[in-house]
Amino acid sequence: MLKGTHTQAPRVITVDKNAAYPVAVEALKGDETLAAETEFRQSKYLNKVIEQDHCNIKRLAKPMMGFGSFNSARRTLSGIEAMSMIRKGQVKGISRGDRMVLST
Repeated sequence: MLKGTHTQAPRVITVDKNAAYPVAVEALKGDETLAAETEFRQSKYLNKVIEQDHCNIKRLAKPMMGFGSFNSARRTLSGIEAMSMIRKGQVKGISRGDRMVLST
């Protein structure tokens, strides 16, 4: 997945203090799956922000009881993430709190 032409190498990877992560990252850098200049940092607290952001996705995906295929999961999660970014004002041209009224 990291070697795909459609992906961009991460600039920084932040994980918790699990001892397996440094070994895994070094292995990925060794076989050039991960760029050598990718910064790796372990922090008990920085990762909390990322995990908290994913709580909404977990909450929405759980009632679906899984996905039928990888592609349906990818599409559904992309849509959930897009709506979350719009809601948080992370999309150019859309300010946080903007509302769109659909007329019929």
